[in-house]
Amino acid sequence: MPQFISAAEAVKLIRDGDTLIYNNFLGMYNCEQLSIALNERFKAEGHPKDLTIYCTAGLGGWAPNTACEQIVTLGAVKKLYLSHYASMPVTAQMVLDNQIEAYNLPFGVMSHAVRAAAAGHDFVISDAGLNLFVDPKYKGYQLNERSKEELVDEIYINGKRHLKYATPKPDVALIKASSVDSRGNISMENEPVIGDPLSIAQATKRRGGIVIVQVEKVLDTPRRPIEVSIPAVLVDYVCVTPEQTQIQGISGSDPKFAGDVPMTDEVLVEYAKSHASTNPKDLAKQLIARRAAKELKPGDVVNIGVGAPEFVAVEAARVGMLPKVALTVEAGSMKGLPMGGLAFGAAMGTQAVCTTAEQFDLYDGGGLDICFIGALEVDKDGNVNGHYNPKKLSGIGGFINITQFTHRVVFCTTFSAGGLEITHDENGLHIVKEGKFLKLADHVTALSFSAQNAHENKQEVTYVTERCVFQLGEKGLVLTEVAKGVDVKKDILDLLPFQVEVAAELKEMEF
Repeated sequence: MPQFISAAEAVKLIRDGDTLIYNNFLGMYNCEQLSIALNERFKAEGHPKDLTIYCTAGLGGWAPNTACEQIVTLGAVKKLYLSHYASMPVTAQMVLDNQIEAYNLPFGVMSHAVRAAAAGHDFVISDAGLNLFVDPKYKGYQLNERSKEELVDEIYINGKRHLKYATPKPDVALIKASSVDSRGNISMENEPVIGDPLSIAQATKRRGGIVIVQVEKVLDTPRRPIEVSIPAVLVDYVCVTPEQTQIQGISGSDPKFAGDVPMTDEVLVEYAKSHASTNPKDLAKQLIARRAAKELKPGDVVNIGVGAPEFVAVEAARVGMLPKVALTVEAGSMKGLPMGGLAFGAAMGTQAVCTTAEQFDLYDGGGLDICFIGALEVDKDGNVNGHYNPKKLSGIGGFINITQFTHRVVFCTTFSAGGLEITHDENGLHIVKEGKFLKLADHVTALSFSAQNAHENKQEVTYVTERCVFQLGEKGLVLTEVAKGVDVKKDILDLLPFQVEVAAELKEMEF
């Protein structure tokens, strides 16, 4: 039976130099109260210090210095292993400024590495990341000069090259859940998605570490065995925090996110339509989503990414495709309507929730028919940078696992960024003000997606902007569609820093 203690008492157990492993996906299952207590202890004592943080996704709540990020910005952390940094803006800048040792690895690989650590393995073998920035020949996962650790190696099996990733070595697991039952078992019934709580607890206990779980309530009766996420035998301490929220940054709790309110396809469609953005600043993303959604086919298993791709879910509902496809998010939801913004990772009307590792088993195995994902840069060859430039560190997240193994890949990005203003009416698209930064480059700054890999894997790749569409051809980008009202030469070709092939039959882009 785990011991019940306060959050303040729990963080007293963390020692200088410990490696903390978090079960966290951005704003989902974020152990905010434990983080607040940890921050307060460090501010009062200067301890624990020299910490290492391992989180398969990312901490933070998209705003500077939210509770889970503060322990980093206060100076208590010396090393970070994360797949995603954008939700931790101050931390991301610290990494770019070489103030902290930091590594960026694929979300799916990190999730599988935790599962492997739970089984006693020191490494996990994967094809995710081959010929990309994490490949040993690039070492792009080492994010600055401080970061020298070798985490990825190559290995040949039966003459075929794979990547070998190191597994984590956690001392303390910090996990948020919904409740603890009368036997000390942990369940996550109020969480929109669950992450990898069991593997994290197992990996920590295997090393003799401690598992701390934050819950909202104590149940007077036992849970049904099938409902238990972490058995009591793997839990050392439980902190009861009734004030915890379902999603960080969103007050209260919505039973629709946990699946407690059945939602039919008709209800989901109406919800999506009624919650569509009316902000003029979102027009470019909406147009991109309208064109991108035309790539959907009945029966498709789909991944929806963060940013502009979030709007594809709404468009799928608007055109009647939502009931005909299975939208998924790497956090673990299957079917339903994926949410955006602070609630990214959650879905309404979801029909099943997998662990993160299980969801990436599907993705890595080619189980996705199509994905919609953002891009920071696209180059003339069709390569994509989705995670890094010297002024903006997003982190790779699930980008590699999603794009490397999916049959049809649709990148959703504006043609330019930094002040782009457009309007759209019956006469077509009008560019009022061009953005300061072109999203298309001669060469990408970092390699998140390889056109050469795509050719070898026989993937179909489409690049959708608000004004035109490119396809991946044999020699690179091919301009295939242009929106009505757009001057092909002035608004596209003259702006590109490279020559691009133009399709013999240039189509009008449909929204």
